[in-house]
Amino acid sequence: MLRIAVVGAGYWGPNLIRNFSASPDWDLRAVVDLDVARAERAVAAVPGVRVTSSLTELLDAGDVDAVAIATPAHTHEALVTQALEAGVHVVVEKPLAHDPAAGRRMVRLATERGRVLMTDHTYCYTPAVRKLRELVQTGQLGDILFVDSVRINLGLVQPDVDVFWDLAPHDLSILDFILPGGLEPTGVAAHGADPLRAGKACVGYLSMPLATGGMVNVHVNWLSPTKIRQMVVAGTRRTVVWDDLNPQQRLSVYDRGVDLVQQAEDAEDRRAAMISYRLGDMWAPALPEVEPLRQMVAEFAASIREGRPSVTGGDSGLRVLRVLDAARESLAQGGALVPFAAETPAMVVA
Repeated sequence: MLRIAVVGAGYWGPNLIRNFSASPDWDLRAVVDLDVARAERAVAAVPGVRVTSSLTELLDAGDVDAVAIATPAHTHEALVTQALEAGVHVVVEKPLAHDPAAGRRMVRLATERGRVLMTDHTYCYTPAVRKLRELVQTGQLGDILFVDSVRINLGLVQPDVDVFWDLAPHDLSILDFILPGGLEPTGVAAHGADPLRAGKACVGYLSMPLATGGMVNVHVNWLSPTKIRQMVVAGTRRTVVWDDLNPQQRLSVYDRGVDLVQQAEDAEDRRAAMISYRLGDMWAPALPEVEPLRQMVAEFAASIREGRPSVTGGDSGLRVLRVLDAARESLAQGGALVPFAAETPAMVVA
């Protein structure tokens, strides 16, 4: 069994503690938190787990092979760097860091030290999203025409981040997971509103054109009285609707769409081309019931033992982080489309 410590016993930490302690791959050795009493409460049901307020002390003792970091984003770089320099593997909560420069430094250090740096993009380990990835990447949907994602509810206005940084990482990580080559739009445009005068965007819309000609739209909102978690992925062959709040039918695959009956090449003929509507069947794939975090901790162990990057590695976290940063820049420019270039190895090394 691999030995691990969880750093942070706040909102997400107890979920990691529960899953690592129940996994046959892991031996949960310690929980680190500045609030020792909170950490002790988090491990009350897990005997034999050490509690400490000092990550330095834990790493110096050499008692762990890996750490799972569940602390605020602005603390990630320092904690991840400390762990990697001590020679341990790291899984870190999203977003990967507070800005892309910090994310690049973390990814570079993990590569230099030969250690796994994994981002806990939990939704990517749900059966529904894994099936959605299969449908996209095996070509069953055809070429992607558009993706429309909605994540809205009456949520808590966060003190340190806007609605984009709070909610959009979920949708962006899913898009990065399901799209071939990851999330690499040609640009990012963000429009936000602050009707509460909270000093940050509480309602937001992200638009991202894709190099293939498709379009991605993401709507995030803290102010909606209704809760919606839905993503529509439309292709030239089929369309999938993912409804995360419908446990009986999370995925619906529609063989319906619009076909352009076109053989001529000139613009005038294309405008006059006939439109054909395809009205086929709908089916719902059967999905297993498994806990995503259990799958995530298993993947972390497998990537370490097999000496390979995780399916939601540091590069995935960096792509999501770069989109969030581009959204921040677009907001500052009044919603202008900010060019988005693919990350190259030279950019990470620089």
